[in-house]
Amino acid sequence: MSTPGPEFFPAPDRARTAQALAGEFRTAYGTDPEGVWSAPGRVNLIGEHVDYTGGLCLPLALPHRTFVALRPRTDGLVRVRSLQEGSGEVQVPLAEVGAGSPAGWAAYVAGVPWALLQNGFEGLALTGGFDALVDGHVPYGSGLSSSAALECAVAVALGELVDLPLDDTGRAGLASACQLAENVVAGANTGGMDQAASLRCRQGGAILLDTDDDSVTQVALDLAGAGLALLVVDTRAAHSHAGGEYGARRADVERAADLLGVANLRAVDPAGLDAALARLGAEPDGEVLVRRVRHAVTEIDRVRRTAELLRAGRTDEVGPLLDASHDSLREDYEVSCTELDLTVDTARAHGALGARMTGGGFGGSAIALVAAGRVEEAAAAVAAAFAGRGLRAPRFLSALPAEGAARDL
Repeated sequence: MSTPGPEFFPAPDRARTAQALAGEFRTAYGTDPEGVWSAPGRVNLIGEHVDYTGGLCLPLALPHRTFVALRPRTDGLVRVRSLQEGSGEVQVPLAEVGAGSPAGWAAYVAGVPWALLQNGFEGLALTGGFDALVDGHVPYGSGLSSSAALECAVAVALGELVDLPLDDTGRAGLASACQLAENVVAGANTGGMDQAASLRCRQGGAILLDTDDDSVTQVALDLAGAGLALLVVDTRAAHSHAGGEYGARRADVERAADLLGVANLRAVDPAGLDAALARLGAEPDGEVLVRRVRHAVTEIDRVRRTAELLRAGRTDEVGPLLDASHDSLREDYEVSCTELDLTVDTARAHGALGARMTGGGFGGSAIALVAAGRVEEAAAAVAAAFAGRGLRAPRFLSALPAEGAARDL
């Protein structure tokens, strides 16, 4: 029996998808939506598990987006449905939104107006509630931030309806609120990289995000001009940010920062890393802390070096940094898994300049930087490797740097 060819997950046609969703909204709610907004998933080129310790990240927005058709209400009720969820409509009064309420996917919708109010934003669209219909085109559970895409699509809709300027400053405020919604209402203790990427990226580039002060520098990423492509592999291995392992890693680096007497691990200079690791090694749990800190400090340095190469137009030289990032995430941070390692090893063996897991890990996705003419070859090799191990067939995406959250209709 021949091995099935690689399955590519297509990006949506934005105009057609928005028009269709508006029609679905009319069917569901008996009236037209105020508009349709969308926000992208993201893939992080490099800079993993450092966004909650003051680090640097280099994400780009994907052309794969989540769409939200929305219409304000005046009675304080949020009603939300999804074309992908078969559980029907979720209803929750805004007054009842808070930690753990509502449960499930609706938390990423209802949590946004709650968080905006917590952060001092005002307007009837936030207190009056709304009806919303969701259509997601970011693979769920893939580590490509489908949750942030949903939050940010809702946030840009509400931001526009309360006349918030959607310049970078306004978008930074929305990103902060979306992170608060995910941390408190959805109960996932993540950093802010995903929301920043979904709201603040621009077409044709990545953002160098400094999570110490939330500042963003736009970095051009002309993959086609360099004769390259960024292949994303959704391993379909189970992935959840709300799980205990993610929180445990965050607790490790926060404890290490306390022991070192610094606000976060960004303050540890790579030149002084050996001395810092020696101090931590004397602790009862020192072996674990040493590995966690070594990853964080070296990863932040790798992001810095990658951004410098991109600015110099030397995109074809970043591969070894991607490889080193994955090795560190696998050995020191211990967030990889069989499917991610198999993807990375296979891509490297079939011509990838560099490959690494991306996202929170424990499943999710990996990326491979490959020559533009070898994308199909690399994808086919990974698909065959999965089949050979009896694993569920992965899906593939092309990572073309796209724009952040915006109105589509």
